[in-house]
Amino acid sequence: MGGGQGSRLYPLTKLRAKPAVPLAGKYRLIDIPISNCLHAGIDKIAILTQFNSASLHRHIHQTYARDMFNNGWVQILAAEQTPHSTGWYQGTADAVRQQQMEIKAAGTEYVLILAGDHLYDMDYRAFVEYHVETGADITMAVQPVNADMAPSLGILKRSDDGQVKSFTEKPEPAALGALESTPGSDEPYLASMGIYVFRTDLLFEVLKSEGDDFGKNIIPGAISDHRVMGYVYNGYWADIGTIRAFYEVNLEMALPERPFDFYIPGRPIYSRPRFLPASEVHGAQIHHTLLADGCRVNKADICDAVIGLRSLIGPDAQIRFSIIMGADYYETESDRVENKRIGRPNIGIGQGTVIECAIIDKNARIGRNVHIRCLPDRPDSETDNWVVRDGLVVIPKDAVIEDGTVI
Repeated sequence: MGGGQGSRLYPLTKLRAKPAVPLAGKYRLIDIPISNCLHAGIDKIAILTQFNSASLHRHIHQTYARDMFNNGWVQILAAEQTPHSTGWYQGTADAVRQQQMEIKAAGTEYVLILAGDHLYDMDYRAFVEYHVETGADITMAVQPVNADMAPSLGILKRSDDGQVKSFTEKPEPAALGALESTPGSDEPYLASMGIYVFRTDLLFEVLKSEGDDFGKNIIPGAISDHRVMGYVYNGYWADIGTIRAFYEVNLEMALPERPFDFYIPGRPIYSRPRFLPASEVHGAQIHHTLLADGCRVNKADICDAVIGLRSLIGPDAQIRFSIIMGADYYETESDRVENKRIGRPNIGIGQGTVIECAIIDKNARIGRNVHIRCLPDRPDSETDNWVVRDGLVVIPKDAVIEDGTVI
């Protein structure tokens, strides 16, 4: 599921679909579920999206093209007008409902429904095997969570054999006591991960009922009439649905003891091959940092950061607790001459600039001696070249920050 407008991730979703948002320096969010699928031998993959899908379509085409000798595919199914539907997707269930013809044409016995903005490493083969072995009509992946997380998720209770007996979407804190699955533990609640397996025939049957969302409508309605099972997943899982979550998850990936491992032999996270040169670092101090391909770092001081593809960081720059997404291209010498002529900074981070607790999107031009810092309890705000969300300063894609600017 490619998600809707992605307003909680704005301005990162201003010019791109949510699954196309960069992750960990060199990936896109969509690369996570697709890689999990390919490792499980699932090769018929459809991505349902409708907002700003051009960059996502380009990434899928450049990364996951299949040859004529393979029956599988990775394709985008965008909302469209047809004789059977004339509107945009109204929710997760409605998106699948509108694409029933395409799903039926795949000819599969089961349909796996995934979110496009989560970070986790799940063996989908084991997930589907549990569904088959338990005789389930629907299986939902669930994870133990604490009382702080429970009110923002769908909380369920299971019987001893794993069958889901109740489901409450985003319960009120006062109601949590009755929803505990393991009283006394640090994580007494079972939360839906928004990941489901359906028998294909049953999927089309339940979609005949009213309701546009799986979590709010379809799953609660199916519990009383169908065998709905809960598959417990105890590994790392992060829902990257807000600016704050995106920021914190990315910086976690730069820690020595990161909770998610991109380095598992035989289980790579796939992404677009770019054929970039190795990154070069001259006279810089770098600590707890992810440094992607094609970067040039010159006498800078960088700590607790993610530095994305083709990032150019000038002398005496200081970067702390920040995400620098890099650039889609290198500027030529004639580009730099033109920039100088019109007084525009080059793409990258200028000399003497200080960046703390910020997100710098791709192709941003940050001039010399710029100061970008977050302030405690700073209210959300927006200008032409910078945005504050969740207390963090976000510089949007292609923005220009002039020399000496203080944010």
